[in-house]
Amino acid sequence: MSTEQKPDGVGARVAEERKLIGWTQARLAAEANVSASLVKAVEQGRAPASPSFISACARALKVGVTALLEQPYPRETRSEQMVHAGIPDIRRELAVYRIPPDDIPPRELSELAVDVGRASKMRHMVNLGELGRLLPTLLHDLRVAWHSSEGHDRERIFGLLAETYAATSQVVYKLGYIDLASLAVDRYEWAAEQSGDELAVLVGDYQRAGEMIGVADWAGAERFLEGSRKAIEPELGKGNPATLAMWGNLHLKSGLAAARAGRRDTADAHLAEATETAARLGVDRDDYRLCFGPTNVRIWSVGLAVEMLDGTEAVKRSAKVQLPSGTPRERAGHHYIDLARAFLLHGDRTGALSSLQTARRIAPTQTRYHPMVHETVRALARQEARSTETLRGFAAWCGIGRA
Repeated sequence: MSTEQKPDGVGARVAEERKLIGWTQARLAAEANVSASLVKAVEQGRAPASPSFISACARALKVGVTALLEQPYPRETRSEQMVHAGIPDIRRELAVYRIPPDDIPPRELSELAVDVGRASKMRHMVNLGELGRLLPTLLHDLRVAWHSSEGHDRERIFGLLAETYAATSQVVYKLGYIDLASLAVDRYEWAAEQSGDELAVLVGDYQRAGEMIGVADWAGAERFLEGSRKAIEPELGKGNPATLAMWGNLHLKSGLAAARAGRRDTADAHLAEATETAARLGVDRDDYRLCFGPTNVRIWSVGLAVEMLDGTEAVKRSAKVQLPSGTPRERAGHHYIDLARAFLLHGDRTGALSSLQTARRIAPTQTRYHPMVHETVRALARQEARSTETLRGFAAWCGIGRA
């Protein structure tokens, strides 16, 4: 891609929205609390847009994040259409979540538990198409079950329903339906409250904080998560592994909020707390389908450095990341997407493209639809006088026509 070509991607849409309301680059920089040089670089396509830049600009311009990302991305092939095929039915189930279902007999609780476990496994494997087609039926069957139960069984069903809503929010988010993902988080919080499980409720707090971070309410997310941690702080001395894992995950999410806000010392402090907690556990766990342990903390350490735009530190931290064979593809793929961003910031274009190719091998659908992959590919293309055949092929696979 020639550097003279008109920029596309997030930068072009930020410029368009800015001009529609008559703002200069300097005005947008002031309103979004970012540097004017960064606004100029992103609009000109010389720098990729980071998640913090995107959410800050969206908030300042009063547009949705999806408007700047142009999500969901166009579906141009039958296979892409099939990946999205479950979305309309998911949307319907999220809409009727409290409506009594038709008078049909409920399935056995043990059968439902098996299917929910299968859905969560698909989520970790990033099998988005098959999972998207499974979820509507599973949500319906769980709705039948909780309307037909009482007591402990009813609480157990709500716990399974909450886990299914968590998988739902991840599927629709990864496919670019961000508002639908927010609705799934609402449904998760409702179901978790009905389950009577305090830690499940805190998983809802973890998700809610993610929603706040996504709309650039970083300080609010930090305050909210501080309150969440206080709810279980008195229990830490008992050493319950699930409680410790939740404590560590809440610190990691706080670290993300701080990193997006540019508060490096605070982000590092949260990372240190999570690292200490992971060392106390000594093993990787998957309580409430939130991975936590030494491996995930190291993965997060790389991602947090990338969020702070310190590619050199991120690459340095990545040397300590050893992914066990059982690492969920969702986490491993995300790690290599972050590592590609790290190498780009570090000035190693070869390392960036290699990391993207690794992410594609591990979790192809996640990589194909990840907006940071698109931004990284565009930045790589613009930094080269002529894009390599490998880069052009990767861009075409992602659906980026002008790389």
